[in-house]
Amino acid sequence: MASSCRRPEHTAPPEVVSLTAFSRMIEIQTQMSERAVELLSLPEGQACFLLDVGCGSGLSGDYLTEEGHYWVGVDISSAMLDVALDREVEGDLLLGDMGQGMPFRPGTFDGCISISALQWLCNADKRSHSPPKRLYTFFSTLYSSLARGSRAVFQLYPENSEQLELITSQAMRAGFSGGMVVDYPNSTKAKKFFLCLFADGLKTLISSSLSLRRCRFNNMKGKSVKKGRDWIMEKKDRRRRQGKNVRPDTKYTGRQRRPHF
Repeated sequence: MASSCRRPEHTAPPEVVSLTAFSRMIEIQTQMSERAVELLSLPEGQACFLLDVGCGSGLSGDYLTEEGHYWVGVDISSAMLDVALDREVEGDLLLGDMGQGMPFRPGTFDGCISISALQWLCNADKRSHSPPKRLYTFFSTLYSSLARGSRAVFQLYPENSEQLELITSQAMRAGFSGGMVVDYPNSTKAKKFFLCLFADGLKTLISSSLSLRRCRFNNMKGKSVKKGRDWIMEKKDRRRRQGKNVRPDTKYTGRQRRPHF
């Protein structure tokens, strides 16, 4: 994760830096897009509505179109979006700074991908820019715009471990769960970082059921909060939402066993 003195985000703001579409760059972009979509774990044979953050000239969008998905691309560079328009990409394009948030209705998208864009939010290109605040604004509004149970996958080039910690901490603070997937971890050149986030709705669930849990607690009359049937059923439901294997419910679920001597 060693930093380079020629990293693009150190040379100019993102709306200024543009990448020339060499054939090698297109190949790498397509490969990373393919991997990101794979990590989204979308339903097979079903067209989804996806968000491409930092879409640039629409190279990732081309792959989404080939896979039969519909998409909206957001980028801060008007020049790159002009290239996408000249290329006549299939997706809808929006000029915007992801550090100012995603302007979409709640639950709009079935998933989100982003290729080589997220690390730009860690730089303060203006005096008013605060990387932690911009990251939190982005992740919190993205969380809202994703359907519950969907995923967001970001391919990024973290400069160091501190930058990676900053990104992941703000994502978790916004309500996401998930972690980092590293492809080719033992290779210096081929190593790729993918931040996989889950909009599982647990944060909303916890806040909405807080009063219910307090009511149950008040009605326990000295009974332990844990290990009761209600507690066991909530725990099993939570693990099911996390995609884990859980035994089916029966009439014996949460039933207190007789003591054995």
